[in-house]
Amino acid sequence: MPFAIYVLGMMIFSMTTAEFTVAGIMPSLSKEFDVSIASVGYLITAYAAGMIVGGPLLAIGLSKVSKKRAFLLISAIFLFGQILGASAISYEVMMVARIITGVSSAACFGISLGICFDLVSPQYRGRAASIVLGGLMVATALGLPAAMLFNQYFGWRSSFWAVVVLVLLSGMLGMKVIPTASHSESVSLRSELASFKNPNLWAAFATSLLIIGATFAAFSYFTPILTDLSGFDTAMVPLILGIYGIATIAGNLVTGRTADQYMMPTLTIGLTLLTAALMTFGLYPRSPYISVLAVIMIGLTGVTLNPAMSTRITRVAGTGTLVTTVHGSIISLGVVVGSSIGGLTIDSGYGLHSPLWVGFILAILGLISLLPYLKRAKASAIMMKSKS
Repeated sequence: MPFAIYVLGMMIFSMTTAEFTVAGIMPSLSKEFDVSIASVGYLITAYAAGMIVGGPLLAIGLSKVSKKRAFLLISAIFLFGQILGASAISYEVMMVARIITGVSSAACFGISLGICFDLVSPQYRGRAASIVLGGLMVATALGLPAAMLFNQYFGWRSSFWAVVVLVLLSGMLGMKVIPTASHSESVSLRSELASFKNPNLWAAFATSLLIIGATFAAFSYFTPILTDLSGFDTAMVPLILGIYGIATIAGNLVTGRTADQYMMPTLTIGLTLLTAALMTFGLYPRSPYISVLAVIMIGLTGVTLNPAMSTRITRVAGTGTLVTTVHGSIISLGVVVGSSIGGLTIDSGYGLHSPLWVGFILAILGLISLLPYLKRAKASAIMMKSKS
């Protein structure tokens, strides 16, 4: 693998750490800006909203620019937003910073994958993409706990400034090691629009949204749930979230190996286990042992279903830029749905454990969304058996 592939993975690691940091330092931000925990949760929503709407538009707007230059411009925009957040003096300024970083982060994901595909031959593209997107999982396992430790010992602003340093370093390395393409590529949208007339594509989108929504309804509020309900000391939470991150890496490895050959069984089994974990956590949030086990299971079966979700999308509608970009926006919309509804239930007085039940309901709906596909698969299998 070219060294540039690892630099791209480092940038994704840096940006994803920034995305998840707010979830790990909610009490500090709540105290700093004198707002509720649920209001801090809306900062997660704002980041995801930026990814949904602005990310694809920014990527398309830069389609006439070489991929290296687009990567550097997007990195600079993210850097500005992260500096704004690190120096924010009010909740409103932090909200603007989160939108800016969300927009640029989403665009960076697409550009980074495009660059990595250009740097390797077709038979190595899957491996290259796994390195780039591996930054997301490593951010969960290492970046988020590290940000929480920075918050505990040096204040919450230090965790934001640490990401500034990482993004700046990644950008400087990218400037040096990413080759400049001899020509720029335009993005063609019209040829892909026909794919969106396929109802099976929208069914696949719905499943992806519900899986991510269920996961982030819980994940967004792990820190206050673990400290205020499960009884863990704040110093223990980074360790627990580090274990969660390791679980996501392990789950991603398993899902990545099974998604191609067993795509639907992977989705069905994973979503069933996620549903069971959310229900158990919701029933026993005050049990530290059950809480840790539930967190691990959510890590193994939540965002780690991404390879199977993406495989389903490509089988339904191919690998076109528009389809994959919209799928990314749908996933970000799932983050918005889960975190915002979870925050609303807390604000409505249903308690800190209520987001877990929001996640459970979304996971149940996700299982229901698979039923038509499973019925068609069963009918097809019966027909094939009768013919033989």
